[in-house]
Amino acid sequence: MFAIRNFKYLGFCYGKSGEGIRIRVHAKAWKKAKDKLRQLTSRSRCGSIRRTLEKIKVYMRGWLNYYGIADMKNRIEELNGWLCRRIRMCIWKQWKLPRTRKRKLVGLGVDEHYAATIAYDRKGYWFNARNKAVNWALSKERLIKWGYYDLATAYQSVHVNY
Repeated sequence: MFAIRNFKYLGFCYGKSGEGIRIRVHAKAWKKAKDKLRQLTSRSRCGSIRRTLEKIKVYMRGWLNYYGIADMKNRIEELNGWLCRRIRMCIWKQWKLPRTRKRKLVGLGVDEHYAATIAYDRKGYWFNARNKAVNWALSKERLIKWGYYDLATAYQSVHVNY
């Protein structure tokens, strides 16, 4: 049983569920994909958000087309949330100065007093990327409008075809 559980072939493995045996993405393939996304959304080399979103789209489209036959709905939704937060972190870092952060948040519809409180917050980029107002201002829908490749929707359309 141990050999079957750790069996890996072309990035896939098998898993048991109540309905039988299912094809899954192997843990090493998940780690490799997440490391690549971590590299693309690195705070030190994020650069233009639109260019970064395009690179993510190209990489993840290929990855999802390859691994689309696997059952990974929950893992994709988890990865999607994590990636949105990484992109918010990159955007928050690009708005370097507190007055820029305040201006941008107000421009995206956050109340001015609340935007000032968050803009002058001294906590880190990753922490502030989870802030309620930042989440609201840079919502997933707004990121999609800017060119974000929604992994859950893409996986659903690819997985249905198998």
